[in-house]
Amino acid sequence: MKRMVKLVAGAAAFGIIAGTTFQGVNMAADNLFGPRTELVQEQADDQVKLSPTSVVNTSGSGTTDVSQIAEQVLPSIVAIDVTQQVTSYTPFGPQSSEAGGSGSGIIIADKNGRLYIATNNHVVQDTDSVTIRFANDKTAKAVIRGTDPSHDLAVVEVDKKELAEETLSAIKVATVGDSGATKVGEQAIAIGNALGYGTSVTVGYISAKDREIDMEDSSSIKLLQTDAAINPGNSGGALVNGRGEVIGINSSKFASEEIEGMGFAIPMATAEPILTKLMNQEKIAEEEQAYLGITGRNVTSEYTEYYGMPEGIYISEVTEGSPAQKAGLSRGAIITEINGEPVKTAEEMQTKLTQCKAGDKGSITIQIADGGKYKEETVTVTFGKKESTSR
Repeated sequence: MKRMVKLVAGAAAFGIIAGTTFQGVNMAADNLFGPRTELVQEQADDQVKLSPTSVVNTSGSGTTDVSQIAEQVLPSIVAIDVTQQVTSYTPFGPQSSEAGGSGSGIIIADKNGRLYIATNNHVVQDTDSVTIRFANDKTAKAVIRGTDPSHDLAVVEVDKKELAEETLSAIKVATVGDSGATKVGEQAIAIGNALGYGTSVTVGYISAKDREIDMEDSSSIKLLQTDAAINPGNSGGALVNGRGEVIGINSSKFASEEIEGMGFAIPMATAEPILTKLMNQEKIAEEEQAYLGITGRNVTSEYTEYYGMPEGIYISEVTEGSPAQKAGLSRGAIITEINGEPVKTAEEMQTKLTQCKAGDKGSITIQIADGGKYKEETVTVTFGKKESTSR
């Protein structure tokens, strides 16, 4: 997006969590990913997934005609326009206004009457509306299917019934290459909605692989580094190789504001299993969405280093009568896992909660200060509904 979104969360209240839940999706990696993969448009079963193709090797530059590559890839690239309501406080009272932003996306699947589009989480985070602009400049409303803030990934979906035949014939599902087989020095082409001005194409090379980048929430991620220009608005767009295969998802979130010629993309080897999971999450009706009932703050690596606190979410407040209070959670405890999966930030916790629904039982692992040390405890919680609790 044009605006940079920070990963560090301040006080974050966890109530009804809008979104989706993931139930029973078979994620066997060796069934999903081959040396080169193509996102399949139609499957015999109901699960949206990836299928290996017969091509074994994606190394090599392929065609050097960038115009041909762009022509091949552009039907798979979309612009994403988002809006959100912003409240500012003035001497005359609160004033509401609408803020807008833009990003890019990649059509990664066509299944069950829906198009699935990959993008960055920070492109759609905290937005009120999402509009997709396709290659023929026609638009359609989209809904957020699922998000993974820790990897800055998200999937949005469009109902194909909203699209005219003209648009359907102008778009296609992207072909995914093997980012692991990519070599330093290979040609790289970044395609996206740079600065919100419309689709643009920039050319460069793979400068480095597995470049570990420290993120503001104290975690790290390994990325592809390229000198192809990746500007705000390019976020969520495609980094493709000389064969026109998507090898990474661009993110201006990781770009340096001080150094030119250094852009980053999330490798498809990292993104594919996450996107598959997000595409197959089962939606929960709003009235059935989970509620925990705490307010928390991130315990970052700085606190861990200086104070010996475990990384996680520090509980600063527990809502009276909430599922959290009934489970015995109290102020001062640090949440480190939900249902056995680690959480380090408020955003990660919220994402995990979207995978649960009211009435589900879950486990919350906490660290409690005890004589200058921390001891681990796991409690069982029954998630509730926000309207059933009171403050």
